[in-house]
Amino acid sequence: MMHKLTTLTVATADGYSLAVRRYEPTSTIQGTVLLVSAMGVSQNYYAPFASWLAEQGWLAISFDYRGMGDSRHGLLRELDIDVVGWAEHDCTAMLDWAVTQSQGRPLVWIGHSLGGQLVGLTPNINLVDHVITIAAGSGYWRENAAPLKRKAWLLWFGFAPLLTPAFGYFPGRRLGMVGDLPAKVMQQWRRWCLHCDYAIGVEGDAIRQRFAEVNVPITAFSFSDDEMMSSRNITSLHGFYTNSRVQIQRIKPQDMGLGRIGHFGFFKTINRDTLWQPLIQPQLKAVERSTSASPANAPSQFLRSVSV
Repeated sequence: MMHKLTTLTVATADGYSLAVRRYEPTSTIQGTVLLVSAMGVSQNYYAPFASWLAEQGWLAISFDYRGMGDSRHGLLRELDIDVVGWAEHDCTAMLDWAVTQSQGRPLVWIGHSLGGQLVGLTPNINLVDHVITIAAGSGYWRENAAPLKRKAWLLWFGFAPLLTPAFGYFPGRRLGMVGDLPAKVMQQWRRWCLHCDYAIGVEGDAIRQRFAEVNVPITAFSFSDDEMMSSRNITSLHGFYTNSRVQIQRIKPQDMGLGRIGHFGFFKTINRDTLWQPLIQPQLKAVERSTSASPANAPSQFLRSVSV
């Protein structure tokens, strides 16, 4: 093992303790990566990828949102938090802490699915030098990939509105859907997924402006066989970042020598050489070469999807 793993907690401004893992390289640290999870996914899922980042010389930091994974304290039905709160409290605290760990070195945000959406909801996001999103789309259910649409209809019009008030939280683990979620998280997420403009369509101009204020360059990786996010979901979300330089790469599994990637496959250890190395390492190398004078600070532009 070519890194040191430390488990610790980081306190948010409102006093909640978040479970954090710190993967420190044994070699010279090139920069810091903050890993931001998908909805209902524990940081444990990203451990192999975090270890690989550390082997590349990058300090990797993962965490669980409050109520999730190792950050679940007490009864979920008693937790008063929604998705915006995860961004404003948890992601903000983690980003501030990551800055102290980076010690002036480059700082990269890698967000999977929801982790790519929270970029536009985290007030201090412009502290990072680069954002990489993985399989991150808007979530609008009518634009979901075909395999998800039927399940999405059952979730949003059946299970979510009936079971969340009955249990005081969403019991997704029992259903094999998403996982257990705080009530307000599920209720807010449902409202977003039923609106064609997702979060900004529901929350209004204040949230729209917050997305527009993001001026960090964004690289988005999406996958043609994603069973959840369609290309329209991907394009819609990244179109909200109107003042960022956005590049979307649409990946076909067969072009990478793979049979399948899907919504979750990117982070599997077997894709170390087929996805992590050719897709992520060049991004990190580019950040290492300095982002302070890069086109990221030039006038914004939105680049349409390309395939590799």
